[in-house]
Amino acid sequence: MMKCAASFACLALAGAGPLRADSPQTSVSVGSKNFTESVVLAEILRLDAQQHGLSLQHRRAMGGSAILWQALRQGSIDVYPEYTGTLTQELLRGLPSAASHEQLSDALQPLGLGISASIGFEDRYALGVSEQLGERLQLRSLSDLRAHPELRLALSNEFMNRADGWPGLSRAYDLNPSSVRGVEHSLAYRALAQNAADVIDLYTTDAEIQSYHIRVLSDDRHYFPGYQAIWVYRLDSVQRVAALMQAMSDLSGRISESQMQQMNAQVQQQRRDETSVATEFLSAGTAQRTASASIWQRIRQRTIEHLELVGLSLALAMMFGLPLGVAAAKLPRLGKLVLALTVVLQTVPSLAMLVFMIPLFGIGARPAIATLFLYSLLPIVRNTLTGLNSIPARLQESAASLGLPWHVRLLRVEAPLAARTIIAGISTAAVINVGTATLGALIGAGGYGEPILTGIRLNNLPLILEGAVPAAMLALLVMALFQLLERALTPRGLRLSFDA
Repeated sequence: MMKCAASFACLALAGAGPLRADSPQTSVSVGSKNFTESVVLAEILRLDAQQHGLSLQHRRAMGGSAILWQALRQGSIDVYPEYTGTLTQELLRGLPSAASHEQLSDALQPLGLGISASIGFEDRYALGVSEQLGERLQLRSLSDLRAHPELRLALSNEFMNRADGWPGLSRAYDLNPSSVRGVEHSLAYRALAQNAADVIDLYTTDAEIQSYHIRVLSDDRHYFPGYQAIWVYRLDSVQRVAALMQAMSDLSGRISESQMQQMNAQVQQQRRDETSVATEFLSAGTAQRTASASIWQRIRQRTIEHLELVGLSLALAMMFGLPLGVAAAKLPRLGKLVLALTVVLQTVPSLAMLVFMIPLFGIGARPAIATLFLYSLLPIVRNTLTGLNSIPARLQESAASLGLPWHVRLLRVEAPLAARTIIAGISTAAVINVGTATLGALIGAGGYGEPILTGIRLNNLPLILEGAVPAAMLALLVMALFQLLERALTPRGLRLSFDA
């Protein structure tokens, strides 16, 4: 059922016209991972490309390495910032950790990908503790952790499962702590500051290292490979658009580790937006900044994106859910099977469903719409089935005694009688979609989820509210509109009896 419904959604989406940048190769795009440094680097490349006459679209904060890698290989993006250690240990497994630039290039070429020269800095993985705890327990290196299994570790979710992350690190240092939890990277620092964790993973260019007074533990067994920052790009893209290679070449060796850490601090601690920080860097340190869009312009853009996600997915769900509900009501055996399958679809976690859709639809709005479509089926199918089955038998017999064809009885008699229940199911699906659509920002679908995720990453409550409040208001508006629709479509006699 999942594959069948996904195929139906694919056909409908194909006929729905272009959705922003999701149509393949209509524009050149740069992707970024869901952390500040990656977003800033992508903005720097985008702005530098403008100087070469190239309009480069930035697909912001799309997720972790695996999602960006898959998006690049599928052609959903053309380039994104990566690190050599991630390539050797996580994405191109089998290469030596100290693989040379030539080795990496040779390994990428059969995949249709290329690698740029170093951007100029290295951003290594490390573990850190508070200075106070480090001094009290005399923690200097990762080997020192072995004597303190009571320490609580809060590690980023990606690091927990990477080949060069916690599984290999724990074996290399023979670490067996009593508590290891996964947490979003930006929240780990707050957990450390609030004494909710003792050890966290970090990137050596993180601005929080200084502001939170964190002691970085030395990698005395040299477990972590080198992590030079580079660009990974599609070979066909640089052949098609020469300005893309020129922009990447401009940035080779141009950003030092201290400069990168400073830019991270400007975004995370001074609450500046990534675009202004990138502009200032490219303008050789002057105070010139780009005028960022006003909050109302941003909300307007996010509202359009969010309505697109919710509207198209709900239209697809109605297109398939209403006929399925009618069929389930007319054919009881089929009804049980259809209802059971839609329930199964609803039990799949939304994040997992989004990931399942990426191989079918790529990155962006399309997989988010397909996911929301599948989640909308249950309330629509169930309420259509319930509404039709709740019609009193005497009324159905009266309609049948008039000799009306089944489709006339359905449209003229049964549908109006079941309208309240059916519309209630559509309304429930719409409200669920408004909330669930915020997760689409994880795969570059935009919408209200983008400021929410960025606000979480930057610990910026106003930015979180910029997405959360409009989403809540939209949900209330959708509910009110469907209540008005329900009242308008319900026959007057039934409406008066219900209101009484």
